[in-house]
Amino acid sequence: MRLPEPQYAVLHAASETEALTIDQLASEADLKPETATGAVFELRDEGLLAVEEATEATTSLTDEGREYVEAGLPEVRLYEAARDAGAADDPVPMGEVLGAAGLDGGAVDIALANFARKGYGSVDGGEVSADPDADPDADPEAAALAALASGEAEGIDEEVLDQLASRGLVDREERTVRSVTLTDDGVDAVMAGVEVAETVDRLTPEMLTSGEWRDVEFTEYNVEADAPAVQGGKTHILRQTADRVKDVLVGMGFEEMEGPHADAEFWINDCLFMPQDHPARTHWDQFALDVDPISELPPELVDRVESAHRDGVGDDGDGYHSPWTEDVAREVDLRGHTTSLSMRYLSGFAQGDLEPPQRFFSVEKVYRNDTLDPTHLLEFFQIEGWVMAEELSVRDLMGTFEEFYRQFGITDIEFKPHYNPYTEPSFELFGRHPETDELIEIGNSGMFRDEVLRPLGVDCDVMAWGLALERLLMLMYGFDDIRDVHGTLCDLDLLRETEVVY
Repeated sequence: MRLPEPQYAVLHAASETEALTIDQLASEADLKPETATGAVFELRDEGLLAVEEATEATTSLTDEGREYVEAGLPEVRLYEAARDAGAADDPVPMGEVLGAAGLDGGAVDIALANFARKGYGSVDGGEVSADPDADPDADPEAAALAALASGEAEGIDEEVLDQLASRGLVDREERTVRSVTLTDDGVDAVMAGVEVAETVDRLTPEMLTSGEWRDVEFTEYNVEADAPAVQGGKTHILRQTADRVKDVLVGMGFEEMEGPHADAEFWINDCLFMPQDHPARTHWDQFALDVDPISELPPELVDRVESAHRDGVGDDGDGYHSPWTEDVAREVDLRGHTTSLSMRYLSGFAQGDLEPPQRFFSVEKVYRNDTLDPTHLLEFFQIEGWVMAEELSVRDLMGTFEEFYRQFGITDIEFKPHYNPYTEPSFELFGRHPETDELIEIGNSGMFRDEVLRPLGVDCDVMAWGLALERLLMLMYGFDDIRDVHGTLCDLDLLRETEVVY
């Protein structure tokens, strides 16, 4: 029997009676592990080797875990300091105990979070009480860290290891270990004698130029052999969806808008007839930036917007009669909606005066100080759009939505009347989730009010909307949590496997 040199070396390194790992075989045969792996599976396919697989779990300390082995767990240090300060008898001020324990920064929160969980005592009204019966020397997490540090990981309770992993004190990994033995056929082959075949595993430029390739024997390729999974980069599914949305809107006759993510409150709110004392303009809802105010604002437009806020528009108009200052209008925020771009374009500030009819859109990020949950993020993508034309109606707006969502296979859209300071009439859009059958809000829309349009110099109707790209994705693919596709908690397998289909 003639075998390629790697197979020959592995076959002679293997044993009939002793199972060896591939790493051990590679060492014995003086081969690279990946070369030995390929040879093992080729010999297995020829029936000369048997391969058994087992999963091996390993646990190792993180840098933080090693730090606590030396200094002690924060909650244990807190308890010992509290007990020494007399907190087992009477409550002691928390500042005094933290100082004695040498805790500061993030260690304080860690200590307080685990202090009560482990029954060491309680913290109430800024004072610490210690349980006199608690025994920090018997802390199972501290004992597990010490055992891991000394290399004695056997026998540690799995729940304790899970808790340490959740705290970031240990890393737990699983790997597949393959053990190799000679089969009866393999033993017979070795006994009968095996020769090294002069084979090559790749074609080189030198072989081509010299003509040597005609005389060599090439190694056969085993296309069924195991190989490590390689995850290449790809366009994120949100960006794929954004690109498809752009294609759809361009196909419907729209042009794309561009503009800054950080902008003056003037463009973000004031042009939209949002009063400066509106609750949504506080730091609870938007992100203000500590930078110099924007100086480049068109003065005549600023005057007209201020007049609309103070006095309204037209003979029957009525403003807010609330405080309005140019200083507030010039302050810089992260945009809470891409309607700031619409204001720049409709006013002519972005690319000059526009004559109707016009259609514009953008698909860009916006930033809001929301509470994180399955349908809300601090930053997300908004599909902004507007149409400027004569004699537009709500029917035109609703028809536009039906045509847009139909392109994505979504035909069950519901409309609900709504109030916006900048549109009248206004309505919200809802779509039905394909998995939960729940109605999900997917956008907001309406006809821009005269108080918005007239200061901008627009004398015809404008219908506008802001739609959520992530919510569109949820309706298309049945996701029930935005955080699966966006942010630090995203599901990488889901992102790798899901493709936007046209």
